[in-house]
Amino acid sequence: KLPLTVEEILNFGESNKELFIKSSTYSIIPITVTEMGLTISWIFSSDPKSISFSVVYQESEDTPLDQCKVLIPMTRCNSHKETIRGQVKVRNSGIYTLIFDNTFSRFISKRVFYHLAVERPVIYDGSDFP
Repeated sequence: KLPLTVEEILNFGESNKELFIKSSTYSIIPITVTEMGLTISWIFSSDPKSISFSVVYQESEDTPLDQCKVLIPMTRCNSHKETIRGQVKVRNSGIYTLIFDNTFSRFISKRVFYHLAVERPVIYDGSDFP
């Protein structure tokens, strides 16, 4: 479990982070978000072989798991062959959790190289109009 805030992601810089996921286990990255309208985006690859990926939303840490919303269902990604990119728009404050799942692999541990970014919406106020 690697909890992050929006500010921590904004300070990520350009470097990739690495997760080591043992066989038959998974890793989660919960991102706590308080402002609406942000876009959380990710890029990742895995080595060796594929990894499963999902994004889940929960209102707060107290929200029971059966009341969490699955934003991106668990999907097996050929991220060892191509870089996987995606994003989710923040419609509500809460915890957006990225899940990297290796439970299907009985013997092979994986490394996931990932980069996260947060974008704030550009709000045009007309101030540059003559």
